[in-house]
Amino acid sequence: MKPKFVAGIVVIAGAIIWLAATGFEGAKAYYKTVDELYAMGNDAHRYRLKVAGEVVPGSIKKREGQVDFVIAQKGKSLRVCYTGSGPLPDTFVEHAQVVVEGRYMEQGDFQADALQAKCASKYEAQNQAPTGGPPAPPQQPAGL
Repeated sequence: MKPKFVAGIVVIAGAIIWLAATGFEGAKAYYKTVDELYAMGNDAHRYRLKVAGEVVPGSIKKREGQVDFVIAQKGKSLRVCYTGSGPLPDTFVEHAQVVVEGRYMEQGDFQADALQAKCASKYEAQNQAPTGGPPAPPQQPAGL
């Protein structure tokens, strides 16, 4: 093979490897709870993070282009400013369990660009007895 051809292959392969490595590093986010975030100290500002907690009632404030709210877990709370481009999930309500993804800012707020939410009551069993006991047995169709 000609040296120019080999050099070209090496440059292209190196560029692909470099792009893959830097793209992976930028997409990586550490999963933490609110109390784990605070336990990180100043290191929390250096990483992209996913933080889980429960939306505090009365804290949701919608403004043009962003939503401010507070999440809490184990007695610790965190102010979140969500500025993601996607619509808010239907399950994003007070008391919902959420996971926000973004960066913890120096002033103590969490700047989120991604948000996932689930409302626990939406996923409760439908066949539960009124007393909270075991599920009611399935009903047999008549005539069997």
